[in-house]
Amino acid sequence: MHIHEILVLCGLATAGFVCNWLAWRLRVPAILFLLFAGLVAGPAMGWIDPDQLFGELLTPIVSVAVAIILFEGSLTLELSDIRGHGSYVRNLVSLGVVVTWTIAAFAAWWLLGWDPYLAALFGAIVTVSGPTVVMPLLRAVRPTATASSVLRWESILIDPLGAILALLVFDVILAAQSGDGVGHIAVIVGIIIATGSAIGIAGGYLYGLAIRRRLIPDLLREYSALAAVLTIFALAESVQSESGFLAVTLMGIWLANMRDVEIEDILNFKESITLLLIGGLFILLAARVDINNLLGLGWGAVALIALLQFVGGPVRSWLSAAGSGVSWREIVFVGWVFPRGIVAAAVSALFALRLVDMQYPGAERLVPLVFAVIIGTVVLQSLTARPLAKLLGVAEPPPTGLLIIGANPIGLAIGQAVQKLDRRVLVADSHWASIRDARMLGLPVFYGSPVSRYAEEELDLTGIGTMLAVSRQPGLNELASVRFAEELGRDHVFVGGNDVELTHEKHSVSGTTAGRVLYRGSITIDELIEELEAGATLSTTELTSEFDYSDFEREYPDGRVLVAVDASGDLRFPTDDQKFHPAEMWTLIALSAKPREET
Repeated sequence: MHIHEILVLCGLATAGFVCNWLAWRLRVPAILFLLFAGLVAGPAMGWIDPDQLFGELLTPIVSVAVAIILFEGSLTLELSDIRGHGSYVRNLVSLGVVVTWTIAAFAAWWLLGWDPYLAALFGAIVTVSGPTVVMPLLRAVRPTATASSVLRWESILIDPLGAILALLVFDVILAAQSGDGVGHIAVIVGIIIATGSAIGIAGGYLYGLAIRRRLIPDLLREYSALAAVLTIFALAESVQSESGFLAVTLMGIWLANMRDVEIEDILNFKESITLLLIGGLFILLAARVDINNLLGLGWGAVALIALLQFVGGPVRSWLSAAGSGVSWREIVFVGWVFPRGIVAAAVSALFALRLVDMQYPGAERLVPLVFAVIIGTVVLQSLTARPLAKLLGVAEPPPTGLLIIGANPIGLAIGQAVQKLDRRVLVADSHWASIRDARMLGLPVFYGSPVSRYAEEELDLTGIGTMLAVSRQPGLNELASVRFAEELGRDHVFVGGNDVELTHEKHSVSGTTAGRVLYRGSITIDELIEELEAGATLSTTELTSEFDYSDFEREYPDGRVLVAVDASGDLRFPTDDQKFHPAEMWTLIALSAKPREET
C-alpha cells in the first residue's frame, strides 16, 4: 500500500481545514495559512512533490478544480446585482479591470523585462481578487456600509470576469505560438469564444430547465450540478481546446440569472466543495513554488507590488468612482483594499504548467511573481486596512446592536431597555399593529417577514451583532435562527421558548444553525409576557465591587435576568449551552415584580 501517498492526500484535506479554521478564528484570509502550509510541506520540508505525486495528471486535476471554482463563483454573478449597486461597482468590474490590467502588464514588461505576451497574461491574472480574501478583511475592518458593499460585490463579480480576460489572453498566446498572422489568431480566439459561449449557455439553459421542471429530485440536485459542470467542461474542451473555462463560467452566469430557477442549495453545496478544492489546491500549488525563483525576482517584484498598491489601486478606484457620489474617504479606502487570492494562484499555475510544456520563454517565472503579489497584497492590506479605515473615519464601531424578531410586549420591553444603553435596536414583525406599537415607543422597525427574500435585500443589519427571536410563532423563530446564524454566527443567535414541549429534540431544529434557547427552554415567551401583564417591570442594574450578583439576587429575589452586557460590551443571554455568571462591570436587564422591601 502506498502509505506516503495516502498520508499526503488525507493530509491535504486536514491541513486545508486547519488553515481555514485558523483564518476563521483570527479573521484573516485563509490564503495566508494555506500558503505557509504549502511552502513548509513542499520546498522547505520536502513532504509533498506534486509533480511526482500526480505526474501527468497534475494539469488535468488543476484544470478540473479551477473549472469548479469558476463555476461556483459565477453562480453568484447576477446582472441585477451589478445594476443595483450603482455605477461605482459597474465601473470597477469594467474600467477598473482595464486599468489594473494595463498597469500590471506595463510594470511586468518595464520593471522585469518580460515578453509583452507574458506580461499581458500576468496583468490579466492579477485583475482578480475574490471574496475568499476580501470578506475576512471586511469582517475584521468593518468599514462603512457603502465601502463594504462596493468591495464585497466587486470581489464577487471580478473573479469570473478577470478569469475570462486571462483565458482570452492565454488563447492569444497559444495562437501566436503557432506562428500564424494576426488574422488567423483572431479567428482562433473567435472560435474559442464562440464554442465556449454556445456550449456554456446551452448547458446552463438545459440544466436550469431541468431544475425548473423538477426533472431532478432534490436528493440528486447537488450531485447533478457537479456532474453537469464537469460534463460541460469536458465537452467544450473536446470540441475546442481552451474553451472549457469560458463555458463553465457562462453556464454559471446563465443559471444565476435564469428566472424561476432556485439554486440556493446548489450554491451551498458548491461552496463546500470549493472550500475543499481551494484548501488542497492552494497547498499543492504553493508546494510547487521554487523558493529560489521567488527570491530571484529581486527588487523588481517589490517595485511592481508597490506600483500596484500605491498607483494601480488608487487610479482604479478614482476613475471608477467618477459621478458616483461616494465620499473621497471611501474612494481612498476602496483603492487601497484589493488583495489577490485563490483564483489568481490557480489560474496562474494552470497557465504556467501549459506554457512550460510548450517551452515558452520565462513561463517558469509566472507563478512565483503571482504568488509574490498575493503575499504582498494580502499581508500588507491585512496589517494596514483597519488603521487606514480608522484614520479615514470609515470604520464602523463593533456590531453591538440587537435584532429582535417579534414586536410583542416582551420583545418591545427588551428593545427599549437595550436601546437606552446606546445600542442600535431593530424590531422585525409582520403584524402591522405590533409594528405600530414599536414605532410609538421610538424603536426602529422592519415591517415584514425577516426570513423573506425581500428582507435579504432590504433588512439593514449595519451595527447589528446579535439576534433575539421572541415571536409567538415557533416556526418563524426557528427559521430566523437558521437564517441569521449564517449572517451573525451561531454564538450570537438566541431564541425564546414557545412551548416547553418544543424543547424536546424531536420537535426542535437540528444542526449547528439552530438558535440557542433561553433558560434551557424552561421559561416560555408567553410566561414572560404574562409576568409583564401582571405588573412586572424591567430594571437595569450595573454590578460593581460593592454591589455584586449575590447582592442583586438579595435585592431582587424574584428577578429574572433577560439580557446582560458583560465587561467587554457583548450582549449575553441566559442559555442552555453557556455558563452565565454575571460579574463586576456587567449591566443586567432583569424582569421583576418588585424589589425586596427594606427591613
